[in-house]
Amino acid sequence: MTLIKSISGIRGTIGGSPEDGLNPLAIVKFVAAYATFIRKNTKVETNKIVVGRDARISGPMVKQVVLGTLTGMGFDVVDIDLATTPTTELAVAMEGACGGIILTASHNPKQWNALKLLNEKGEFLNAAEGAEVLRAAAAEDFEFAEVDQLGKVILNTTYKQKHIESVLNLDLVDVEAIKAANFRVAIDCVNSVGGIVIPDLLYALGVKEIFKLHCAPHGNFSHNPEPIPENLTEISELMGHAKADVGFVVDPDVDRLAIICENGEMFNEEYTLVAVSDYVLSHTPGNTVSNLSSSRALRDVTRAHGCEYNAAAVGEVNVVAKMKATNAVIGGEGNGGVIYPASHYGRDALVGIALFLTHLAKKKMKTSELKASYPPYFISKQKVQLTPVIDVDAILAKVKEKFSQYDITDIDGVKIDFPDKWVHLRKSNTEPIIRIYSEAHTMEEAEELGGQLIQIINEMCK
Repeated sequence: MTLIKSISGIRGTIGGSPEDGLNPLAIVKFVAAYATFIRKNTKVETNKIVVGRDARISGPMVKQVVLGTLTGMGFDVVDIDLATTPTTELAVAMEGACGGIILTASHNPKQWNALKLLNEKGEFLNAAEGAEVLRAAAAEDFEFAEVDQLGKVILNTTYKQKHIESVLNLDLVDVEAIKAANFRVAIDCVNSVGGIVIPDLLYALGVKEIFKLHCAPHGNFSHNPEPIPENLTEISELMGHAKADVGFVVDPDVDRLAIICENGEMFNEEYTLVAVSDYVLSHTPGNTVSNLSSSRALRDVTRAHGCEYNAAAVGEVNVVAKMKATNAVIGGEGNGGVIYPASHYGRDALVGIALFLTHLAKKKMKTSELKASYPPYFISKQKVQLTPVIDVDAILAKVKEKFSQYDITDIDGVKIDFPDKWVHLRKSNTEPIIRIYSEAHTMEEAEELGGQLIQIINEMCK
């Protein structure tokens, strides 16, 4: 069993002893600490906290514990039940609530679940705020409400439609152009909440022919739920049979978007943000932001529009902070996460789909042709499994010293920029691994570069 506590929340496998898994005792302690933090720091006058969940098997159990804990702390809870992460983020702002909790382990397998914590803006807590919640949980520094101050649960299942309507109302979403394109669209929603919202969004956008894979939200994921190429062979095969123009794949909480070309080839999740940014910048020039592990293609496209690109540390909260600091008009992460401030400051696959389809309709290109129009980069994503005896900080320091003649960025792990490629090493916030991302003009070069760093790390660990 595994329990990982981080500034962005608590994530773990279901079951186990109180300190060795995501179980009711751990959930109560963490939610009570979060509620205490919100009570002390909220800037709004309401007493409401929004709770939404993905379709994981453990979701109903986790939700009942969370609802009971929040009402036990004296909060009224707006239960929006099955909802995407971006839907829950929007619901916090729309409700004027003082916070929100999303019950999802994102792309992790079905045995995992997690609590993602939001402030009154529907945005993730920052590092200092997350650290305070962790401190209060560890110290059990919280008090439950007296009987007359207990909260209540308010069920509200209208936010799926409100989210769709907010996407349709975005200035750069052109429903008529999408409708006129007569797109045939294939989707894979990996048996989670995407299955109840993505088809409705597509129909609202004017798409008449949708070919669905794994849209029943029962939580028994049909394949590894991370939307990366090796997990998407089924929809790749479907593209040809269905004669689909484009395919969309989301993760269990629908904040990541992968795109499939009409020929069954991957559009490449790194290029989801690149393509959407190209469209946004062509109409609203401005700055862009992605994290250090994202493709250089966004930088290239941004500069082609005469605008400025900036990099942030990995993590949505860090990207959002950099976007606000630079007044970026679009940003996100290379894992298919699109953050469009005109909608809200959160990764949102619904927004990504609507903007991408508008872009594709106006370009009058095949999906593969659009992909070919962007600078060609290939990213290799590898990892080294950690053991308790590995001193990650010492390893990163040695790597930094070994490659000191190159451009080094160390705001988040170590990134080495070579003239025509880069490699980024960092300790994962969600898994006991070192992630090694490398990018070059061919996949062979990228994998070779990543492999070289893995070999160096293994030598250092001996």
